[in-house]
Amino acid sequence: MSNRAHRFHAPMIVYFDAIRRAGSVREAARRLNVASSAVNRQLLKLEDELGTPLFDRLPSGLKLTHAGATFARHAIEVLQDAERVRSELEAMQGLRSGHIEIAAVEALTSGLLPDVLLQLRERHPRITVGVSVLGSAAISAAVIGGDADMGIAFGVDRTSDLRQMSHSRLPLGATMRPDHPLAGNKSLTLAMCLSHSLILPKADLSIRQQLQRALGKLPQGAVETSSVELAKQLTMRGLGISFQTRIGIEDEIERGELVHIPIARPAYLQADLGIYVRSARNPPIAVHALVDLLNAALARCATVAGEAEPAAPLSST
Repeated sequence: MSNRAHRFHAPMIVYFDAIRRAGSVREAARRLNVASSAVNRQLLKLEDELGTPLFDRLPSGLKLTHAGATFARHAIEVLQDAERVRSELEAMQGLRSGHIEIAAVEALTSGLLPDVLLQLRERHPRITVGVSVLGSAAISAAVIGGDADMGIAFGVDRTSDLRQMSHSRLPLGATMRPDHPLAGNKSLTLAMCLSHSLILPKADLSIRQQLQRALGKLPQGAVETSSVELAKQLTMRGLGISFQTRIGIEDEIERGELVHIPIARPAYLQADLGIYVRSARNPPIAVHALVDLLNAALARCATVAGEAEPAAPLSST
């Protein structure tokens, strides 16, 4: 590739990335608040300089070609590095600014994440945040693909594409109303729970996989759902026992509306909650600021639970 092909103007990369995310020129233009003709012109110019199409034009929309997928990795790194450099330069002037895209599991949205984002806003009012609520597998893909700056998820399989910035090990327990027949126990076995109505997680949640590993085969639940919030609401209405960590039900436990009892046998079950970024990038200062607040919040959760392993920052991949 010639030197000229390396000298891409910023609009080319910005517009290309917007098209990649949106799947069409028109939708990319709408999100960027510019004319569709301007976006299309930059795309055609970029393809001309590279000498190859970056998208297949299909009736259903635009799909990356092999060359487009290769260039997408370059575009993601360029845009994320630009954000990091801007954040560091402004931080040197005492201006903690920037934007963070977060992908998080649903359980965090009830209490922990709102509290942390409020603290972030109070300490660093110039930092803006976008939040996508996804399952753990989708969170990994979002971070690796550059759609999220950081991911917060349970039970993520470690790969060379992900860097774990910190992790917490939280007890997995049975959640039920205080008037449930098992509510007076200090710990439970899965076998004790099986004779009662169950609200089980679907296969896309990592907790389901943990329960299956511990029990071998799960019975049919009265309700099976991928929504942590729905499981909580059904549990509060007395439909049965659900399984999760204390994250997401802290307020209900404090108000005496739910109890959370650790699963002790066949072994104490624990869920690993990790904070992840792409291995190929150095996260901007804003991400580090948010990670510090999240670690402090998780440490407080561990103190309240009295059983969890607090958040441990990691320096290695």
